[in-house]
Amino acid sequence: MSKINPKDYQITNGDDFKLSDHPHQLKEDLYDGKKDYEKALEDYREEIDDLQNMMYAHDRYSLLLVFQAMDAAGKDGTIRHVMSGVNPHGVEVHAFKQPSAIELDHDYLWRTTLALPPRGKIGIFNRSYYEEVLVCKVHPEIVTQYQRLPKSYTEDMDQLWKDRYRSIRDFERHLAENGTLIMKFFLNLSKAEQKARFLERIDRPEKNWKFSDGDIKERGYWDDYMEAYQEAIRETATKDAPWYVVPADNKKNMRLIVSQLILDRLEDMKMTYPDLPEEQRAVLAACRQQLEEE
Repeated sequence: MSKINPKDYQITNGDDFKLSDHPHQLKEDLYDGKKDYEKALEDYREEIDDLQNMMYAHDRYSLLLVFQAMDAAGKDGTIRHVMSGVNPHGVEVHAFKQPSAIELDHDYLWRTTLALPPRGKIGIFNRSYYEEVLVCKVHPEIVTQYQRLPKSYTEDMDQLWKDRYRSIRDFERHLAENGTLIMKFFLNLSKAEQKARFLERIDRPEKNWKFSDGDIKERGYWDDYMEAYQEAIRETATKDAPWYVVPADNKKNMRLIVSQLILDRLEDMKMTYPDLPEEQRAVLAACRQQLEEE
């Protein structure tokens, strides 16, 4: 399998970021056939699982994985294929859809804050608080008509977005300073590939449930969404909470890249299993002797 360089995908400073500079497809596949792909993915799962177990024992960090993308980019499948081999007790997945009435009675970070992973666990957000500067930016009437914010806050929408970017940066810095490390993935799907996947969902009865006419409506705002994603990445890519722009037209390449990026981040934590004090090691030795003498 070809080597994956995290720096090809990582954005830690968005000042010069242009989405158009990042491909939807790699020039060559990372794997050599189906068996090579499946073995590589399984190897990644085992290594991620081992490090998550160590993270639980180390009890200093948690890891938050944020997945954002256009419809049909493969968020669900990537989460399932990459994390399916990890101990289910060590992973928490949350999918955020349209806010409920209770959620709308709180600030927009509230519902995701409740779902943050505790130390020792990996938390996965399928969509996230970034919807507040993506969908809401493309459809600002969501903010002005439904979020019931003070009128003074919505009079200058340009300032509102700046304030939200700042709040998100501050929020993510706070998490990082308290042991929750963050990885934010934008699965970079092309408009042509989205069309092909939508047609497949329509033509295959077992996939009809994945499609709605609302998907076509949102596709009509494609350019607006690309601009919103570009601005969000520019404004919120930091060393503490980097973005990763991953080519998404080939699902297998995408899953391998995401796996390698997660593995690298876990290895960078420099975790260890607890070093037991002398008294506790003596207790273990005594227990071992007792068991052997049974």
